[in-house]
Parts: sequence; structure tokens; C-alpha cells
Amino acid sequence: MCFEGACAHFRTRSFSAGVALLDAIGRLADAANHHRDVDLLYAGVTVRLVSHDIDGLSARDVELARQISAVAHELDVDADPTAVQTVQVSIDALGPEVRPFWRAVLGYREKGSEDLVDPHGRGPSLWFQRLDSPRPQRNRIHVDISVPSDEAEACVTTWMGRD
Repeated sequence: MCFEGACAHFRTRSFSAGVALLDAIGRLADAANHHRDVDLLYAGVTVRLVSHDIDGLSARDVELARQISAVAHELDVDADPTAVQTVQVSIDALGPEVRPFWRAVLGYREKGSEDLVDPHGRGPSLWFQRLDSPRPQRNRIHVDISVPSDEAEACVTTWMGRD
């Protein structure tokens, strides 16, 4: 899972294998008329499934994920849950007046009443956590990282140097 929807990363043995998987995903998405975000890099393909009309994971996303996993298996491309990571920057704010500054500086677009997102899908989203009163003893900006739940313990163990 990522902050919204579901994410998967498929390690490819070559760039052409990634292109073949991307092409197959494109055909599946066209057939379902349900187009999602896909990144092709030399080392693999990352897929983010979220239904923007409901702002979360839908049955359409689950079905498309099942089909993508099946075609990846047919192409002998393995999913790598350890490579899935979503980063979000969280800003503590007493009110919404700071959002226009960040929107203008980053060129982001508003998503709901608390978030700004990169329209190009490259940068982390910004979440504005509404505070009831100032908390000077706490961080005003922090980074949230979402990883698959079954990978979280390994990530923490590695971070703590116990690996």
C-alpha cells in the first residue's frame, strides 16, 4: 500500500523487459478503460493504482492489479515489495494560509482540503496537518514514508543498524 491506493515494483532484467511489461500494462489498462500511473526505469517498472474518482483503492484497481501480476508472471518478471516506498512531506499548520505559498513555489495542485500533489507525479505530496494550537516543542515539518506492511519491520531493523 501507499498513502493512497496500492503500489508495486517489478524488477526487470533489462530495459526491453521493462518496455514489454509496460506495453502489456498499457493493453490491460486500455481494455479496462482504467489508466493508472506507471514509471519505467532501467531497473524496473513501478505501478501505482488508485481510483481518482473515489480518491482511494477501488475494485477496478484490485482487478487491474491482479491482471498486471499475472502478465508479469507470464513475462517472468518478479514483483519486489522491498522496492516500494512512497514519501510524503507533512507540514503542521494552524490554518490553510500556508498552502498557497507551497502551491505557488512548487507548482503543485490542490487535492482535497489538506494535500498538494505534484502534477507530474515526480515529487512527494505535501500534507497539511491542521493544528488546534501552536506546538513549539514539536517539528513543524516531517517526512512520512509508506512501505508495504509486511516490509515495515525489515525497514526499521535496517534503519536501526541491526541488519
